[in-house]
Amino acid sequence: MALQLSTETPDMRILVIEDDADTAAYMVKGLKESGYVVDHAADGRDGMFHAMSGNYDALIVDRMLPNVDGLSIIQSIRTAGIKTPALILSALGAVDDRVKGLKAGGDDYLTKPYAFSELLARIEVMLRRGGGNAVETKLRVADLEMDLLGRTVTRGGQEIDLQPREFLLLEYLMRNAGHVVTRTMLLEHVWDYHFDPQTNVIDVHISRLRQKIDKGFPKPLLHTVRGAGYSLRVPTE
Repeated sequence: MALQLSTETPDMRILVIEDDADTAAYMVKGLKESGYVVDHAADGRDGMFHAMSGNYDALIVDRMLPNVDGLSIIQSIRTAGIKTPALILSALGAVDDRVKGLKAGGDDYLTKPYAFSELLARIEVMLRRGGGNAVETKLRVADLEMDLLGRTVTRGGQEIDLQPREFLLLEYLMRNAGHVVTRTMLLEHVWDYHFDPQTNVIDVHISRLRQKIDKGFPKPLLHTVRGAGYSLRVPTE
C-alpha cells in the first residue's frame, strides 16, 4: 500500500491481515480516509512476515486466514517480544471464542459483521493506551536523517530537497534499512500498484534519489542488488 505522510503529525501505521478482498478493500479505504497509513496482507504467512517487522502501531487481524491463522500470528509476535496492539476480527462471537482470542495476545476482539465506525473507535482506543511501539518522528541511517514531522531530509547536516514521491521512496527504504527491497515491494508500498506496469518508473526515481543522497558524499548508501532489488545500508569496509 502507498505510504501517505501527514504534514502535521507522524503517521500511524496499521497492518490489515484479511483474506477477503472486498472486506479488505473497504477497510483499507476507510482507514486511509481517516488519516492512517495502511498495509494489507492477504494471507497469514504474509501477514506474519510483516507483523514480525515491528514497524506498525496497530494490527487488524482476521481470525480465519489461509496458511497461518490469526491467533497463531498474534501468539508468534508476542513470543518474539513484539507488543504492537492487535484487534482480532472474527465471525466467531461466543464468549469462549473471545476469551481465547484475548488469551492468545489480542488487545481487542470485534465480531463480524461490524460497523466501520466501531472498528475505528476501537483502533483509536488501542492507540491511546500506548501499548504498542513508540511513534517514530525521525529515521536515521548513518549520517542520513529524515524528520517525519518537518518532512525534511539531511545528510551530514546538509539539507536535501526531495519531491513527495522521492520522500515516500526514501522513507520506505530507510524503514527497511539493511534489507533488500524488491521492485514489487516498492510498487506496492510507494506507488500502490499490485502489478508491474512495465515502465521504468522505479529506475528513474531510484536514479534521482541516488543523485540527491549519495552524490558528493564519501560513502554511498543506496545500493542496487543485482537481480533482487535495492538496499539502503552503510557499505562494509
